[in-house]
Amino acid sequence: MTGPTNGCSELEFLENEMKKILLASVAFLGMAAIVPAQAADLAPRPYTKAPPYVPAPIYNWTGFYLGGHIGGAFGGPGNVLAPGFFNNNDGAFMGGGQVGYDTQFSPNWVFGIEANYSFLDTGSFFANRGLGSVTARLGYTWGPALLYVKGGYGWADSRFTNGFAGNGGRDGYTVGGGLEYLFTQNWSGKVEYQYYDLGNVNFFGPLGGIGNFRNDQHTVKVGLNYRFNFGAPAAPYAPGY
Repeated sequence: MTGPTNGCSELEFLENEMKKILLASVAFLGMAAIVPAQAADLAPRPYTKAPPYVPAPIYNWTGFYLGGHIGGAFGGPGNVLAPGFFNNNDGAFMGGGQVGYDTQFSPNWVFGIEANYSFLDTGSFFANRGLGSVTARLGYTWGPALLYVKGGYGWADSRFTNGFAGNGGRDGYTVGGGLEYLFTQNWSGKVEYQYYDLGNVNFFGPLGGIGNFRNDQHTVKVGLNYRFNFGAPAAPYAPGY
């Protein structure tokens, strides 16, 4: 700000300076009002569609299944008639199938019912030719894996086997356990141990009774199941799809 000039009083000088300041303030306020209006006239941001929602994989064991298995069967230590006469401790190849139903609850526990039958390649005229069972099983699952125990009715097919007392087969019980893994929602594989206790068997030869032995079997098998998922809850989906 400069001082008053010749021919201009101090009061007039101050009035002129105040007018300049007032005009500058009005101009500044006008610019401040114009800038937001211009910004509002800009085109809106283009809309970008959010990527589709991909849910985490949900593994569910509820439903019916059908499958097959192979493995080996081994007689228990008491499965002999006399030393050197016959020894059922030798392993025998086994193969067969299974069918069952599982239901998952609470939410990591699985309960199921399974029936299976295994043919045995015993190579002996007085050995079991097959093993069957109907069992309940209870398992704990984390992700695609299921660890379970099982137990129930066991049966040995000896109906057409010479030497056994009676041809109606042998009744008993079975217990076991295993690990099953879901490769996909419809296919699973398992490794399983199962023990069959079929009681004592009287053995008869051409000259009459010879003795008795304990008829029990240890089995180890691997299997593959196809799961139909009937009754399983629907898989989660992305909203809007």
